[in-house]
Amino acid sequence: MRKRWTFWWMVNLLWIVIFGAGTAFIWLREVDGAGVIQTSEAKFAAFIVLLVALIFPIIIQVIWLIVNVVTSHNNKSKIQQ
Repeated sequence: MRKRWTFWWMVNLLWIVIFGAGTAFIWLREVDGAGVIQTSEAKFAAFIVLLVALIFPIIIQVIWLIVNVVTSHNNKSKIQQ
């Protein structure tokens, strides 16, 4: 049981690092890959795309959290009986 929670936290940390690195990359670059100068509006649009891309992993992490909580609760109730 402890391994599942540890792995869940490690994966969450990985997603936070990826999100932070992506955000830093978007906000610190002056020119994108196509050579277009990045204005505040273009950076904001790229940031929104990054957020949309991370919605799917967030949904998976929430489902995984619910499974961990239910499983932990069931294991505790079995131990108490």
